[in-house]
Amino acid sequence: MTVPETAAAAVGRALAAGGVRTAFGVVGSGNFHVTNALVEHGVRFVAARHEGGAATMADAYARMSGEVGVVTVHQGPGLTNAMTGIAEAAKSRTPMIVLAGEATDARSNFHIDQDALAAAVGAVPMRLTDAARAEEQALEAFRVASRERRTVLLNLPLDVQSTPSRSRAPAPALTGTAGLDREAADDATAELGRLLAGARRPVFVAGRGARHARRELEALADRTGALLVTSAVAKGLFRGSPWDLDVSGGFATPLAAELIRGADLIVGWGCALNMWTTRHGTLIPPEAKVAQVDLDPAAVGAHVRADLGVVGDVRAVAAALTGPGGAAPGYRSAELARRIRDEGRWRAVPYRDESGAGRIDPRTLTIALDDLLPSERVVSVDSGNFMGYPSMFLDVPDAGGFCFTQAFQSVGLGLATAIGAALARPDRLPVAALGDGGAFMGIAELETVVRLGLPMVVVVYDDEAYGAEVHHFGPHGHPLGTVRFPPADLAAIARGHGFAAVTVTDAAGLAGVAEWLKGPRDRPLLVHARITGEHGSWWLEEAFKGH
Repeated sequence: MTVPETAAAAVGRALAAGGVRTAFGVVGSGNFHVTNALVEHGVRFVAARHEGGAATMADAYARMSGEVGVVTVHQGPGLTNAMTGIAEAAKSRTPMIVLAGEATDARSNFHIDQDALAAAVGAVPMRLTDAARAEEQALEAFRVASRERRTVLLNLPLDVQSTPSRSRAPAPALTGTAGLDREAADDATAELGRLLAGARRPVFVAGRGARHARRELEALADRTGALLVTSAVAKGLFRGSPWDLDVSGGFATPLAAELIRGADLIVGWGCALNMWTTRHGTLIPPEAKVAQVDLDPAAVGAHVRADLGVVGDVRAVAAALTGPGGAAPGYRSAELARRIRDEGRWRAVPYRDESGAGRIDPRTLTIALDDLLPSERVVSVDSGNFMGYPSMFLDVPDAGGFCFTQAFQSVGLGLATAIGAALARPDRLPVAALGDGGAFMGIAELETVVRLGLPMVVVVYDDEAYGAEVHHFGPHGHPLGTVRFPPADLAAIARGHGFAAVTVTDAAGLAGVAEWLKGPRDRPLLVHARITGEHGSWWLEEAFKGH
């Protein structure tokens, strides 16, 4: 006798057929069957040690692979445990589906208003309502995630999950973006062309929405003489171009800040031009024209004034503007190319090495790591006082080499981010850059790194404190006992999980990293760097303005 397929099994089968290849999660009774259905139909399941880590792994995997991320969790507390990771994904418009069991009976200990929880952080709540429509509703969740670039919570009520599903609906056609006013978009594109033709010092700022359009943006920049720079999340997009200024905002080099402030036209390509990317608007000269190209109309002018908004795909708009004809010099010159070559990276900016007394200057540490680690790397950075050092001093080969889960500014997502990025890019050395605070928050996932056999380098910048708070409140005389911690042997903790580990207090201590790189890399490596902490970070002083 054939056992009828349940709705939970139909959801798993439909998502696998729709293109899901990898899912992350922590399995409980409420998501047991749907997770097994995913696995049965060829989806790789990656078990995390905490739902918060699972959600962030799925987010990072989606960012680095270009696929829809999937995380599967138990009803109630499984979902609440995942909420910080879900909030980060939702704020970043990551295409991701959260499969969560749901206890609809208010008498259940597991019952909460899961719709309200999702909506509160910007995710889209959806629900499996009819077992006969399980495939259809799962594929609609996939469509919303992939085409609208949203994080979707697909609630799976326990009683519906176990009901037989009788339908095998065909997968809906996933066509291009709907709802665009094509005539208005064409008019706005033509106006952008006129602005570019009249600009003498144009600067292109590319964000996450432009990561698929490097070739088209470079061709248009060559035509118009524009300089190229990115938001933090798109770091590396223009790597190799002689006109690449690296990152705009708090991480911008002095040269990048100078040149952006000298622009007469700034075009944001798939970039919100938020307070971090523009240093609270101070990088945008008052006399400059500002244009934005974005699929989301609400992004235009949301953070800074926009003289023009073009609603459309970055690649299509840039290609439409790059026709035949000669190139204008714009902002470019031989002298400027020389300056960008000589001054365009942070390691070229002089500094006084403050290493000593058993601690290493984080700039010295990061420059040395940049020299040691293979160039084919994928770098994931946690939040905290330290975060600018790896973001500014560790180079990456392209936009696929940097994963920055910072839209929510949560400490503790860095290690899980690195796991998701590593699984999406197994061809590259995964590097996780954490502060000591974030390392302890996410420490359970050290076991996940070992279990998965990832050849990861985890660098912990340890100042034995929540350094941002120390440097923000300390100068005003506030007591700091609540944000300082005694020394901890993170290398020993890592070894207990199965890592190789070294403790670094000066440049000579990095010899252990070099030795690990020469070896089989059959165990991940944790670098416990005891860093100097006398000074606050200028980039977080910018961040505190937004609190």
